Amino acid sequence: MISRRTFVVAGLGGVAALPFLRFTEQPALAAATKKFSYVLTEAQWRAKLSPAAYAVLREEGTERAFTSPLNEEHRAGTFACKGCALPLFASKTKFDSGTGWPSFWAPLPNAIGATTDTSFLMARTEVHCARCGGHLGHVFDDGPRPTGLRYCMNGVAMTFTPSKA
Repeated sequence: MISRRTFVVAGLGGVAALPFLRFTEQPALAAATKKFSYVLTEAQWRAKLSPAAYAVLREEGTERAFTSPLNEEHRAGTFACKGCALPLFASKTKFDSGTGWPSFWAPLPNAIGATTDTSFLMARTEVHCARCGGHLGHVFDDGPRPTGLRYCMNGVAMTFTPSKA
């Protein structure tokens, strides 16, 4: 049985260690872009993207839940990378996950890549654009059939083009 004193001391030790843990650092996208076919300098990315899109795509940020207009986009069409315009998801794979971010059960072929994200003291699968390496969001295994996956994407990292009638 753990005493209150042991619990408090252990807790304080854990809090004291927080500054030394790397919560959100991942391999820098700037260094990783060498393997992607669409490469821009940091200045070019900043000129091309809004500050919010830059924060997500290039700095692996996350937009606030329920703020993206793409969350409410229900027309037929294609969701593409805001950084390089690579088509990522067909609207037929979009579903309402209730999480506040656009969610899909499958990407288009050869559209995304994935890496392990160990930020926030947990292991998740980060999703990035296969062409430019831009951070899009994460994929989880709690989605609907047929894949059982939930690609939880940042709307600010994508554009939407409706299908032509």
